Amino acid sequence: MKILALDSSATIGTVALCEDDKLICEITVNTGNTHSETLLPTVEQVLKLTDTSIDEVGLLACSVGPGSFTGVRIGVATVKGLAFGKNKKCVGISTLDSLAQNISCFDGILCPVMDARRDHVYNALYECTDGVITRLCPDRLISVEELDCELASLDRKIYLSGDGYGLCKREFVKAQTQTTPERLRLESGYSTAVCAMRKYENGEAVSDFELAPVYLRPSQAERERIEKLKG
Repeated sequence: MKILALDSSATIGTVALCEDDKLICEITVNTGNTHSETLLPTVEQVLKLTDTSIDEVGLLACSVGPGSFTGVRIGVATVKGLAFGKNKKCVGISTLDSLAQNISCFDGILCPVMDARRDHVYNALYECTDGVITRLCPDRLISVEELDCELASLDRKIYLSGDGYGLCKREFVKAQTQTTPERLRLESGYSTAVCAMRKYENGEAVSDFELAPVYLRPSQAERERIEKLKG
């Protein structure tokens, strides 16, 4: 089964086409342009390069958050548009699951971190042994200081990924973390596809109508409105 997977939840945009878990093509764009400008053209380029029509794709997948509110919405809307009227199955993937899949080549604690501003990160913890990943906690919003203390209590090697990598490396004073190659820190359409295949096999695919973003906190506009009302 061909899987088209994309991630636009952070600064970069990434699109991959796979045959089951075999990568056929992946394009990652990190130009600073908005996803509204680059994501759909990247999808079209992947399909063109592989001589694949959207009708040949059996499963559509995207990261549904946490991450940039705008980026997540663009990714979900793109998949909905591609699936509309075609009765295609869709899978929404936690961005943190995909980032953990990136570093599943390491044994230890996998710790994806996405910069959520104000010294907080979106995070979940996973344990990985021989490529088998076990989730240890739900997706969460946590302060860098609190995460530092939690990781310091764990007696296994710790690997970070995600755009909060540099922030945590700078701010951690207790936890000792390993160095992750830069390419493995970034979002990957292929990792999203691998996670999607897993969820599909577990019967967790949904319709395009049911696919929806997942946010861990209100948007900045909503937070500012709440603060204004309190004031």
